[in-house]
Amino acid sequence: MPLTKERKKEIISEFGANENDSGNTDVQIALLTQRINDLTAHLKVHKKDNHTRYGLLKLVGQRRGLLDYLKDTNIEGYRTLIKKLGIRK
Repeated sequence: MPLTKERKKEIISEFGANENDSGNTDVQIALLTQRINDLTAHLKVHKKDNHTRYGLLKLVGQRRGLLDYLKDTNIEGYRTLIKKLGIRK
């Protein structure tokens, strides 16, 4: 269920400036979105897994904070990122 190294490298190279740019806000949001999507799929199967649901809510809050930061600093980057990731807002 966790992100594989290969998938993480793909996300970093797609959203970062280079393959070592893992601290970029866009990369962090993309990684969190991937984890959120995986956990959402898990919870569709295991409806009573409340521990995972709690972790999912923490990740969503963390992503929300990063999105708010990006919105304040770079509104165009924010708009393109939510379109690219398919996040409703």
